[in-house]
Amino acid sequence: MLVAVMVADLLFPGSDSLKDKRRRLAGLTSRVRARFPVSVAEVGLQDLRQRGRIGVALVSTDSRLAQSILDQITDVIGRDGEIEMIDRRIEILQMDDGEP
Repeated sequence: MLVAVMVADLLFPGSDSLKDKRRRLAGLTSRVRARFPVSVAEVGLQDLRQRGRIGVALVSTDSRLAQSILDQITDVIGRDGEIEMIDRRIEILQMDDGEP
């Protein structure tokens, strides 16, 4: 089993309030959850009106599939006209399955 994690730093151009940023972020996280078998949450920069950070996690048995899903999520964010991804970090962790 493996756990794949992506942390993405986001820019919200033209956002003039935290309320506007949160509206945009809620829309993005809803679309990602609806389209992909992942967990996603805001994990940092909550008090900045034009910056944000999300974490995305998934469990799989295939590292290529996990990488492909995270790449597709990156593409979805890139096509969003209200949000820009300025950085992303991906880690794929191999977990011991506990079987002898």
